Amino acid sequence: MLTLEDVHAFYGKSHILHGVGFDLFPGEVVALLGRNGAGKTTTIRTISGLLPPAEGRIEFDGRDITGDRPDVIARAGIATVPESRDIFSTLTVQENLALAARRAREWTVERVLETFPILQPLMKRLGGRLSGGEQQMVAIARALLTEPKLIMLDEPSQGLAPVMVQRVTKVLSTLKEQKISMLLVEQKLDVAIALADRIYVLDTGRVVHSCSRDDLAGDPASVQRYLGVG
Repeated sequence: MLTLEDVHAFYGKSHILHGVGFDLFPGEVVALLGRNGAGKTTTIRTISGLLPPAEGRIEFDGRDITGDRPDVIARAGIATVPESRDIFSTLTVQENLALAARRAREWTVERVLETFPILQPLMKRLGGRLSGGEQQMVAIARALLTEPKLIMLDEPSQGLAPVMVQRVTKVLSTLKEQKISMLLVEQKLDVAIALADRIYVLDTGRVVHSCSRDDLAGDPASVQRYLGVG
């Protein structure tokens, strides 16, 4: 479904990605792990077209999307849930969802609310009055309403209270059961173990380790040394 081959990317003169390559297959959840500054978010931005790659190739759903505009990539079926969530703070939850639901066929608002029951009592609440976890739920729900073939999530657990991390992880587990393809950028090993089929570890813009979820669960120390955690 998604293939990166020898992808390089720059911010100005700063060389951030150094030949990143990996695959993601239909219905699979792949996690990108790494410490801050490893290149995880840059990888997401490069795939989504916000940062055109300087070298390399990106293929999605059988088509070369290298250097395509973000809107073209989004219409091809890639939805991004950024770390900042970017929901409209002056619109209600219902209005935030309605903006994306104009294209909805399979993922209707009704189906989203079945998947995210926590949102039902919040539909009239302004986005700016939601907790971080609630905003994350809205951002994921909004992404689903665009009928994506692939959802990329950048640090979905970042800054959330432990109880909300559990709720977000549970929702993503439900999507995994429905064979929704996901690329998950994370720092938390427990979230990656709970969700990912395969894991790639980035360090200084390079893939330095890859393994299955079972390998990670059985030998977390092999990844922890790249993450800088105890």
